[in-house]
Amino acid sequence: MKTLIIVLVVVAVLLLIVFALAMRIVRQYEQGVLFRLGRLQGSRAPGLRLIIPVVDVLHKVSLRIVTMPIQSQGIITRDNVSVDVSAVAYFRVVDAVKSVIAIENVRAAINQIAQTTLRKVVGQHTLDQTLSETDTINLDIRKILDVSTVDWGVEVTLVELKDIQLPDSMKRAMARQAEAEREKRAKIINAEGEALAAAALGDASDTMMAHPLALQLRNLQSLVEIGVDKNTTVVFPAPLMSTIEELGSFLAREKAASTQAAGTRASVTAAAKVIVPDSVVPLAAANGGTSADPA
Repeated sequence: MKTLIIVLVVVAVLLLIVFALAMRIVRQYEQGVLFRLGRLQGSRAPGLRLIIPVVDVLHKVSLRIVTMPIQSQGIITRDNVSVDVSAVAYFRVVDAVKSVIAIENVRAAINQIAQTTLRKVVGQHTLDQTLSETDTINLDIRKILDVSTVDWGVEVTLVELKDIQLPDSMKRAMARQAEAEREKRAKIINAEGEALAAAALGDASDTMMAHPLALQLRNLQSLVEIGVDKNTTVVFPAPLMSTIEELGSFLAREKAASTQAAGTRASVTAAAKVIVPDSVVPLAAANGGTSADPA
């Protein structure tokens, strides 16, 4: 009886061991690839899966997106500038069977081909293109990787350049270039402002030529602005000085004209006094009288 119990216990333990060896759990984000005696039996969906111990081997393949950093690469661009470029790649397994059968280590293979592809693509661009056209470079790298990894059952979803390190001499040269570019833009803006100001002043001068009083009002406004700061020096603009000279000339002409008019009136009065006696003498002689002194 005891022997039977021992046998049953041993059998139960063996069954538990066999069941434990035969039971496999495939998670939701995984897919199983089953081999039986070395031959492919297909893939297994997520859930509880039973296999034959020793005979069957179940490989679990993760279908999640994997983030893989690409270490910094020393690259010479097309214009012979040495730069260090690092990137990051995102990929996922779309065919679990191919990822197990076609290649031994998917992650290591993608890492190596990503490094070589990064060096190849960046080397075909100039430094300015590398700095400004990163989206185009990322797309080119992704297309090349997709063509290479499609036979491995892997899809590269995204490639991004993460960092671009430039030599110190190139950084200084780019800083000088940026400074010169800013100075050029400043000079252009200043020249455009001068052109607009000149055009506005031209319009203003035309208006003042048509209305001379406007110039005098502007001069007076300038004097008011000068007096705000309690300055002891008063500056008279040249147009105002010429106006003052013209006003002086006008007053001199008026005075001369008034003097000439007074002289003319005096001459007329003297002529009248001379004419009256000459006319009286004949009249007195005609009346038979004697001529007398008009005085």
